[in-house]
Amino acid sequence: MPCVHYQFSSQLRRDTVTFSGLHISLGNLKREIMGRQKLKAANCDLRVTNAETGEEYTDANALIPKNSSVVVRRVPVRGVKTTSKTPVITRTEPASGTSRAIEDSSAAIPLAQLIKDSNFQSVRRLRKSTGIPRSFMVEVEDPNMKGAMLTPTGRYAIPIINA
Repeated sequence: MPCVHYQFSSQLRRDTVTFSGLHISLGNLKREIMGRQKLKAANCDLRVTNAETGEEYTDANALIPKNSSVVVRRVPVRGVKTTSKTPVITRTEPASGTSRAIEDSSAAIPLAQLIKDSNFQSVRRLRKSTGIPRSFMVEVEDPNMKGAMLTPTGRYAIPIINA
């Protein structure tokens, strides 16, 4: 039965994916590996490189011939929110082994340019009226009124002592 041997770059053990035919598409190989390793497609993507030539398979329809050996790396999916406060930088690794950062077009605008071309106002933060009895609050229409708080019903109110 035809197969492709794969190894994660961080592991010593090699595994095998078997299939029918002369080759397997990159997309099918990734699905098989993710299923076997119990990885979720929403959390990470796989970067597959030919172990002998160092060529990276990038096209999802790329065909990987039977009895090939590949090296697999987990990379974070773009647009996923992280739970840590430190930003995640996605890197590529060319065949020569050096690494370079991918430029994100949304992060490439300097702060000085944003301040000079943007007309924006700071957003006032509203407090919630949690713990204050309704009998001590007076509803108001204007959320910009001094002391205005957001009630659990979604309306704005101020304490009676401020009214």
